[in-house]
Amino acid sequence: MADGTQSFDDTPARSDAVAADKLRLFIERVERLEEDKKAVMEDIKEVYAEAKGEGYDTKIMRQVIRLRKMERHERQEMEAILELYLAALGEV
Repeated sequence: MADGTQSFDDTPARSDAVAADKLRLFIERVERLEEDKKAVMEDIKEVYAEAKGEGYDTKIMRQVIRLRKMERHERQEMEAILELYLAALGEV
């Protein structure tokens, strides 16, 4: 254009092509991440197998990992409620 601005073809076909390209890129990124996730999950499985071979209880290890992910106050609240429930059932 004479005023220095560019003219873009905003036809529906061009918009659809751009949207399809973006969608394809998002899908491909997710697919790559899923592959990475699968590899990491296999690595984690191997670590648990190794720990089990050394005599560690992997069920307890998983629980410890889950608890360590929690905020301290959240974990304390959960433990207090657990104790309350167990006491109500006469288990403590």
